[in-house]
Amino acid sequence: MTKKKLQANSLWLLVMIIGFVVINLLVYVGVIDSFIENMLVTIGINIILATGLNLIIGFSGQFSLGHAGFMAIGAYATGIILQTVPTVGGFIGSIIVGIVIAIIAAIIVGVPTLRLSGDYLAIATMGAAEIIRVVINNMKITNGAAGLFNIPQFATWPVVYALVCVTTIVIVNFAHSRAGRAIQAIRDDEIAAEAVGVNPTKWKLAAFVLGAATAAIGGSLHASYIQTIAPSDFGIMNSIALLIIVVLGGVGSMTGTFLAAIVLGVLDTVLQSFGTLRMVIYAVALIVIMVFKPSGLLGRYEFSFARVLNRHKKEDAA
Repeated sequence: MTKKKLQANSLWLLVMIIGFVVINLLVYVGVIDSFIENMLVTIGINIILATGLNLIIGFSGQFSLGHAGFMAIGAYATGIILQTVPTVGGFIGSIIVGIVIAIIAAIIVGVPTLRLSGDYLAIATMGAAEIIRVVINNMKITNGAAGLFNIPQFATWPVVYALVCVTTIVIVNFAHSRAGRAIQAIRDDEIAAEAVGVNPTKWKLAAFVLGAATAAIGGSLHASYIQTIAPSDFGIMNSIALLIIVVLGGVGSMTGTFLAAIVLGVLDTVLQSFGTLRMVIYAVALIVIMVFKPSGLLGRYEFSFARVLNRHKKEDAA
């Protein structure tokens, strides 16, 4: 690891620690009450879900609408296991089980569908998510359409914050690895990438599987925090809501995904007092943003401490 990269990673670690300490301090002094804490947890879960989806859509160029299905797998794995083993160990185990099942489901769905592209892929993944929801809706262990209630709450804001950091590190490192460069090459020109020895199906499936695994983590946290889940919570509108975050932030920008999740989370919370008018104002705000920033808030811009350090180094040299 180069000195510049080590410095950049150290700065990111410092940001994560400072963020945790500041939020903890604000909770302790009462600035962050239960209402704001609920907003922060929701934003954190949305970040986990949306960064995974951005990896699929923004980096590998696959238009997927099946994210809610993988989220449902994680949520129900946690809900079922925690009702049987209501311990911290049970919660950790349920997340792992959810990830494993989501990976298996992603492979089953991905192998035949990732040969498609554009609208066809979107329809295929949407259908796959609906199949998962219908299966859950008709299983006895999931309590059918009634869903699961009184799920023990282990997904507190520190747990969500820690998993936001972990999943972001994994996804960003994947995106900047050899595999990440391969999927971006496929996104830009699949024929050219294949001509130089890149296997499109293999790498698209890798991105799809990793995105599904992060969706399962988000689903697990959602189930344990909300404590009540039903199949209707994981319909097509849920996938579209995550797609809105990705598009609004900038397709291909993880920094943009963070920004969009925060902006929409705060906007949704602020508009709570407007009742049914809230959705109208929310929709108008989205339209205005997309009219003036059609590429998203940040486009494909990615904030990088390494770039900042390099710029300062050049300025000092000059």
